[in-house]
Amino acid sequence: MGKTSLVRELLRRLDAEGEYATLFVDLEAANDAADAIAEIAVQARSLSSAWNRITSSFANRLRDVREHIDEVAVSELTFKLRAGMDAGNWQRSGDQVFEALAQNDKPVVLAIDELPILVNRMVKGHDYQITPERRQAADEFLSWLRRNGQAHRRRVCLIVSGSIGLEPILKQAGLSAQANIFSPFELHPWSQEVSINCLGALASNYNLDLPADVRHEMCRRLRCCVPHHVQQFFDSLHEHLRREGRSEAAIDDVEMVYERDLLSVRGHMYLDHYQERLKTVLGTQGYGTALDLLTEAAVNGGILTYEAVNLHLAVVSPSPPDEAVPIGDVLYSLEHDGYLERRPEGYRFVSGLLQDWWLAHEGQYFTPIAER
Repeated sequence: MGKTSLVRELLRRLDAEGEYATLFVDLEAANDAADAIAEIAVQARSLSSAWNRITSSFANRLRDVREHIDEVAVSELTFKLRAGMDAGNWQRSGDQVFEALAQNDKPVVLAIDELPILVNRMVKGHDYQITPERRQAADEFLSWLRRNGQAHRRRVCLIVSGSIGLEPILKQAGLSAQANIFSPFELHPWSQEVSINCLGALASNYNLDLPADVRHEMCRRLRCCVPHHVQQFFDSLHEHLRREGRSEAAIDDVEMVYERDLLSVRGHMYLDHYQERLKTVLGTQGYGTALDLLTEAAVNGGILTYEAVNLHLAVVSPSPPDEAVPIGDVLYSLEHDGYLERRPEGYRFVSGLLQDWWLAHEGQYFTPIAER
């Protein structure tokens, strides 16, 4: 959470320094390689040197709008660039776009957001089934991106990010090698010290009295201090005090806000994206397994024991040959994307907030695996 804001801030600072040109491309709506290339091309219109080369390379597609191209809507430009691409020429079109970026007057930092969403869509389709044809299409696209990233290494720097993990998707499809040109950057949550200081600074900004024990209790509840969750907790507490006509918070206020706001339906809009993200990565079958495992952990004090995993494998889902996502891949995704962390006794929820939310929303009618 917050990665897009951080990438945009990086690009803003690079633009201010003036040594690099920057480009931000969002591929969440893209369906295939041609869509991705058209989106990269049209976003390059902010780089005059590269854009001139792109419009020259695709002059035939832009013939009827070249005279007033600066006034043409982005959607129309994207459509015209996309219309000329097919299975036989999209790679060449993509090469021309990268060549234009590489010949820009300044080196280009190209940030591609939601690449994993596109790759997941390409390799699984809307029915979440990995087929040889889909796997080949994704492999060709990633190979093309890898080749251009290597060919223009000194002129085009690639940053890829997404709201779901790329590595688990590639692992499911057997395409992990395609990501080896990227160096992973792990963005850790805030430490408790940083979070406590942040809460103190926010309280001072709003003229609130947030004693040290209150701030400690807020961080204890969250356990994993994701900046967005720290901000969300503070906003809820601030609103609670405002309604009460008070400016000083107590431990009881933390308990009330946590249970009433963060874990209730009010907090659902902030946290249900975790479930949606699992559905996107794992599909219907894999999501059902993930939901079962996470709820098992939630009702067991936050721990998914290895015994429970083995029972699930043997009793609940004995992994038939045609199962879309084996339990091992589900656990890999849950660990990779930060839901669970491996401990000697099993897998533990990383976030106390997510653990409590899962228990409140999924645990009420859940039967533990050992009792089935």
